Amino acid sequence: MGQSQTALCMFQEMYEDSYVSPNEYTFASVFKACSALAELRIGKNIHACLEISGCRGNTVVRSSLLDMYGKCNDVDTARRVFDSMIGYGRNVVSWTSMITAYAQNARGHEAIELFRSFNTSPTMERPNQFMLASVISACSSLGRLQWGKVAHCVVTRSGYESNNVVATSLLDMYAKCGSLSCAEKIFSRNRSHSVILYTSMIMAMAKHGLGEEALNLFDEMVAKRIKPNYVTLLGVLNACSHAGLVNKGLEYLNSMNEKHGVTPDPRHYTCVVDMLGRFGRVDNAYELAKTIEVGAEEGALLWGALLSAGRLHGRVDIVGEASKRLIQSNQQVTSAYVALSNAYAVSGGWEDSESLRVEMKRSGNVKERACSWIEIKGSVYVFHAGDLSCDESGELNRFLKDLEKRMKERGHRGRINNSDYEHFEDV
Repeated sequence: MGQSQTALCMFQEMYEDSYVSPNEYTFASVFKACSALAELRIGKNIHACLEISGCRGNTVVRSSLLDMYGKCNDVDTARRVFDSMIGYGRNVVSWTSMITAYAQNARGHEAIELFRSFNTSPTMERPNQFMLASVISACSSLGRLQWGKVAHCVVTRSGYESNNVVATSLLDMYAKCGSLSCAEKIFSRNRSHSVILYTSMIMAMAKHGLGEEALNLFDEMVAKRIKPNYVTLLGVLNACSHAGLVNKGLEYLNSMNEKHGVTPDPRHYTCVVDMLGRFGRVDNAYELAKTIEVGAEEGALLWGALLSAGRLHGRVDIVGEASKRLIQSNQQVTSAYVALSNAYAVSGGWEDSESLRVEMKRSGNVKERACSWIEIKGSVYVFHAGDLSCDESGELNRFLKDLEKRMKERGHRGRINNSDYEHFEDV
């Protein structure tokens, strides 16, 4: 970061010196510095300087400019730069930058469409590892397993299947799309097992509820003298959480610095708070959360985990405290308001609950409806909470009520008070 800031200061001095003019290497370098610092405003100013220079038509410079806009989350301007390159010439780098910009800014459909355009374009260039990794990531974010398999075929034809970057993206895609067996095949076929590949596989197993298997894989990794990083340990803690190995998870947290040289950060503590809360140790989770110094965004995750634990175990006091912390930090305000109002309602404080509800409407804090989706035979079906437009919604509701009845007959005891689901339906 410091070097990037220095580069921008030197560019300003250079530009103010009328005897020295920036060339294509200068512009490419300062756009890279803007990307590293996410300095969109400065990047736009330098873009204006570029347009009146003799370097505006240079493909390398315009690719760097495009990449800067993408990394600063200004995807529409990045696309305008990309489209303007038709007259100057595009290369695989510019195509990759634009596809990556779409993929990293939750615009997966556009990333995939642009990749299709690349494959049918007159260019004779082949996709590189970064383009393929971005396309696979887009398929992963959309939950499109079939599209991911098509991208896998392109990877195989391009000879990148053994590439660590691409293999990791494939593994992650298969795991997120529910095909753990395919993820395991990618892992076993890759001979050069890196810390990134091991970490991805550990994470995948943990998310699929295979906590013991994930921990065994971690032990194998350590035995091979592959040094884990902070993400690896995050995966290990997740595995303990999903497997219910609470004490083992606490052991990993307390020994990770001594054994592996990784200092626990707020993400590790948040994972442990979530683990403690899942298995009823809500007071322990709360005491741990109070000891951790975090910023606003990290605090939102930490107190959000505690809020979920409080709701799960009917701890109105914990829900109230976590909600207040979230509102104070100005993060996840809507869901915090909802949880706090429900906590008031459950404890009988209907007036407080109602006044909070009115405040939500006044300030425009409207809760988005939750949704889930599933891919069947190449088609994606999206289901929104409370949506009764589906033709089979009546049959689905009857099935769910029958399932609830059977669960009660087998001794399952659900939430006593459902006001937290019904109270805010119209908010």
